[in-house]
Amino acid sequence: MKYWLMKSEPDVYSIDQLKKDSTTWWEGVRNYQARNFMQKDMQVGDMVLFYHSNAEPPGVAGLARISHVAEPDKAQFDKKSEYFDAKATKEKPIWFCTQVEYVQKFSEIVSLQELRDNAKLSDMLVLAKGSRLSVQPVDKKHFDIVKKMGGL
Repeated sequence: MKYWLMKSEPDVYSIDQLKKDSTTWWEGVRNYQARNFMQKDMQVGDMVLFYHSNAEPPGVAGLARISHVAEPDKAQFDKKSEYFDAKATKEKPIWFCTQVEYVQKFSEIVSLQELRDNAKLSDMLVLAKGSRLSVQPVDKKHFDIVKKMGGL
């Protein structure tokens, strides 16, 4: 099993919306490295720290799980979608997405500042200067610490 952090702006797609939907396709990722993580590395059962970015405060809102391996992101073929990509074809898709299922919401967000303040998380990728990836790997030790900080 692997561990991940996946970022979403709460006004675009929040953990509360995931809870309501129970599962969702993680569409709209348009960064090659993040795409490669989803396409090549994520497996069903992998655990996810669901991170609210561009929020007040930004931070980890809860847990999710990968429920389906990557498939071509349908939004890349939809001319009406902001995620449309004219270079993508059904024969040669460019963008992929995994399906994510709700696991549990933290009683309170574990803020970015709280993550920074925890010395045991100092080498966590999300805290690295210039790290803006919306999908990134997380060490199990970091996952376990954040989960505990979230009250689980």
